[in-house]
Amino acid sequence: MKPLLFIALLIALCSGCSSGNEETKDTGGTGNQNPTPKNEVDFYLTKGDQSQKLHRQTDILTFDSSFNDHATIEVDDSQTYQSVSGFGFTLTGGSAELINSLNSSDKETLLQELFGKTENSISLSYLRISIGASDLNPVTFSYDDMPEGQTDEDLSEFSLEPDMADLIPLLQEILEINPDLKIMGSPWSPPVWMKDNKNTVGGSLKPEFYDVYAQYFVKYIQKMKELGISIDAITPQNEPLHPGNNPSMLMLSEDQIKFIAYHLGPAFEQSEIDTKIIIYDHNADNPEYPLTVLRNDVARPYIDGTAFHLYAGDISALSKVHNAFPQKDLYFTEQYTSSDGDFGEDLQWHLKNVIIGSMRNWSKTALEWNLANDSSYKPHTEGGCTTCKGGITISGSSTFFRNVGYYIIGHASKFVPPASVRIASNIAGNLYNVAFHTPDGKKVLIVVNTGNTFELFNVKYNGKWFESSLEAGSVGTYVW
Repeated sequence: MKPLLFIALLIALCSGCSSGNEETKDTGGTGNQNPTPKNEVDFYLTKGDQSQKLHRQTDILTFDSSFNDHATIEVDDSQTYQSVSGFGFTLTGGSAELINSLNSSDKETLLQELFGKTENSISLSYLRISIGASDLNPVTFSYDDMPEGQTDEDLSEFSLEPDMADLIPLLQEILEINPDLKIMGSPWSPPVWMKDNKNTVGGSLKPEFYDVYAQYFVKYIQKMKELGISIDAITPQNEPLHPGNNPSMLMLSEDQIKFIAYHLGPAFEQSEIDTKIIIYDHNADNPEYPLTVLRNDVARPYIDGTAFHLYAGDISALSKVHNAFPQKDLYFTEQYTSSDGDFGEDLQWHLKNVIIGSMRNWSKTALEWNLANDSSYKPHTEGGCTTCKGGITISGSSTFFRNVGYYIIGHASKFVPPASVRIASNIAGNLYNVAFHTPDGKKVLIVVNTGNTFELFNVKYNGKWFESSLEAGSVGTYVW
């Protein structure tokens, strides 16, 4: 072969090799020179107009260092606050009755959706129940009702039988799904023979029955335990300054001090009961009530913390109690959505106050009021709440509907399991938010746009950020 022809052949062969390698390098074998970035943040959205409800978005969210001038929420997990005990509802007797009325297949579907841990579940982790009847039971009762004029000071007639048809069997089923569920018990009224007015409505606990009533709590906790239901905490009285409900009872702060310090606390100690005693369980307009109780040196060692509702006052009252007694825990235990409420308005207000507000003010729980009722907002006692809307509406034996309360709680419960820890995040204008570090190392940020306009914003973490947006009144939960 002639030298010039040989050189030309080599050049041609090398050129072919170079061309092939270059094509492989550019396309990765796909022909796409700009591969789609990998999503780094899961984003779940609920809009006030209900067009999206706890729906996982397809947006690709990635952290980068690109600068813009949008409002920025910075999440900082080097600053930690309280641990979370759970999110959920009050499982009223009426709620239990309605859930049990579903056929077995639909009931199982609903319970798995509420308490399971699948992609389709909202994973409720905390329930509050009534000790005896609440106003969302069909009728009033205690666990030791006696004929008029009779008493039962040795509690020989004590029985959980009134709740054996619905509440207790349902709790047992729920605990099969989520054995780690925490349960708080709260009485609306003691047996009427213990009260000075002998009535389910109002009145006060007679001092001569303080010891007996303490033993009533002991028996309740022990009997529930025998049925496989552990009561994590109790409050001595639901809404102690609201004696007009049916049932209800007035319990002033000085009465709660005496009852806990000299009767309930010692009774728990003697019976080796580790159920937490949580005081107050009423509105944020009167933080002086729990502060008065906590200042008592005899009662305070028996008390785990304070529970609040928000039908009056401001959620910042929780921080007032925390700042005075930082070693004592806080719990948000009740807020209802009304039968005449607007989905969007309720979504925004409850996310801002019940979920974000309570957590930013040191609460370990955020609980909405009743889990379920029917389309007429029943059952309830005579004189009980006629406008309380459940998280679920149950109609007949095979139909249930998810209401705004379901999504309010779901935006937290689905993503923030017990033992998560609140971490630092700043409020950016109308973008109210709260952030958590979960036990499996994830970061969760819940954001509600409380303004009237669409918001573009950044979420900054560990020196980088991603960009997202929320329409007015919308809620987003971000997980990475």
